[in-house]
Amino acid sequence: MRGTLIRRYQRFLMDVRTPEGDLWTVHCPNSGSMEGCLAEGAEVVCSRSPNPGRKLPWTAEWIRLPGGWVGINTHRANAIVGEALRAGRIAELAGYQEVRPEVPYGRDSRVDFLLTAPGRTPAYVEVKNTTWPTPDGGVGFPDSVTERGLKHLRALARTAKEGGRAIVLFLVNREDGNFFRPAREKDPAFAAALRRASRGGVEVLAYRTRFRIPEVEVGEAVRVDL
Repeated sequence: MRGTLIRRYQRFLMDVRTPEGDLWTVHCPNSGSMEGCLAEGAEVVCSRSPNPGRKLPWTAEWIRLPGGWVGINTHRANAIVGEALRAGRIAELAGYQEVRPEVPYGRDSRVDFLLTAPGRTPAYVEVKNTTWPTPDGGVGFPDSVTERGLKHLRALARTAKEGGRAIVLFLVNREDGNFFRPAREKDPAFAAALRRASRGGVEVLAYRTRFRIPEVEVGEAVRVDL
């Protein structure tokens, strides 16, 4: 379903009006502030749930802003990256035979992906959906304070310190923005932790989503500015 955004409210709800004039309340699967990702009257594309008993049958997936498409369903990020990992389309992470999602590791964490292959150091990959447009023309993470993100960075830093391969991959889920950087304006603690983690051996990657609505995939690498 395509329509225009009327409003987002109560964090997980959106009102969308179709070209026929119908008004739908749809699920908004994004717990962040979504600053820079919303504009009244913007085109929204929604997917329909296969569950006929679901209270809200539609889910907001993408919104088109003046700079291009933005992916607003944060739950899609891991699926997009997972497909690219299995296809070997992320150059720095190509050549692993097995890609396992949601693997427990460390003290009390789960890593988004564990990559393994005979004779290679296992790679622990954490994915972050990234959509906040920075004032200097980039795209930043997070868009609000993230204790969970900080916890993930600390777990990756421990892995790197112990000799493992640890990667945080920021999926730049919008078409505009020339580079990635940590959003120090939103969460200075996370920004500082990311710089420390990088110095300690955690690899920091950023890739942009390529939009071919309703299909999306990992596209080109994006410059990282820590």
